[in-house]
Amino acid sequence: MNISQQPAARPRARGTERSVARRAELIAIGRRLFADTSYDALSMDDIARQAQVAKGLIYYYFQSKRGYYLAIIEDAVTDLVTLAASGAELPPVQRVNRTIDSYLRYAEHNMAAYRTIVSGGVGFDTEVHAIRDGVREAIVVTIAEGAYGRRDIGPLARMALLAWVCSVEGATLQWIDRPGLPRDTMRELLVKTLGGTLRAIEELDPAYPAPEPAGRGA
Repeated sequence: MNISQQPAARPRARGTERSVARRAELIAIGRRLFADTSYDALSMDDIARQAQVAKGLIYYYFQSKRGYYLAIIEDAVTDLVTLAASGAELPPVQRVNRTIDSYLRYAEHNMAAYRTIVSGGVGFDTEVHAIRDGVREAIVVTIAEGAYGRRDIGPLARMALLAWVCSVEGATLQWIDRPGLPRDTMRELLVKTLGGTLRAIEELDPAYPAPEPAGRGA
């Protein structure tokens, strides 16, 4: 009985692997399609035609156009958060520069998705809001670890860093909508405003001194 069951298990495993690979392929295609095209600008027929797949295949893996789009955003944001959180071995200033540069690169190459995440989608979209809040938290944690060597920071420091992240969102929206500043200049500007935020935190709560290198570099 066990012998007869074993051969049947292998095709299922291969089928699962193929399904995962096919789903990942569709997400990669979607990321290219939605990189600078809004959600409303593409119909499912448009997506299927440009992706050169049957529309039913997209429904099979994602149930709906919205499900497909959310999967695309989540996948792209995962890349952003992973890269932003990497480089723990780097000095604070270098890590901050890397985090902000990664953030700007994402916005630059995924404009439509970035606008959706920051604006919260159409109306009050709780799922898109959750994705946005996750990105905000990841950036706050990354900066806190670089500046203070820990994630668990007090309410004032957390609020100040969150306010900085929100200002970065607004500035980045303006930057991608009205190109003019090179990314390096934009990154340096955001690094300097972060330096000001860290010094303000230190002034209001001396338990969180601004890192000396960040203070000089900002």
